[in-house]
Amino acid sequence: MTSRKIPLETTMESPAAPPVAVAPAPVALPPLPEPMPAALVVETKDKIVAALHTVFDPEIPVNIYELGLIYDITIDPRTAGVHVRMTLTSPACPAAGAIPGEVKAKVQQVPNVAAAQVELVWDPPWDKDRMTEAAKLQLGIDD
Repeated sequence: MTSRKIPLETTMESPAAPPVAVAPAPVALPPLPEPMPAALVVETKDKIVAALHTVFDPEIPVNIYELGLIYDITIDPRTAGVHVRMTLTSPACPAAGAIPGEVKAKVQQVPNVAAAQVELVWDPPWDKDRMTEAAKLQLGIDD
């Protein structure tokens, strides 16, 4: 028996409360007639990264990818399903209810993606060391 990760969606109990993880019903995708070739998986992942560069935390003028909020992007070549592991700068982030949904929508718009699931995680916690050098320069953060 293999364990299966269940992606998490978030809801907000109140504006001041941290997001509460809710496990959605697992989505079973039908297999593709033929698995995606490795080159297509790489190309699709690059397009997903480009799409994530268009998602911003409303309080920070840097995209979530450069901020280091995206921990992992996995593409199943058998189904073209995408799993994104991400975090936010804080569990009390006011945009916690919106950003994961925007990530899911942007990823699902990428060609060759059958479906996307976003898992919001808090471990490991985000810190400024996850930011790219470009993001640190844009925000005036010196190491």
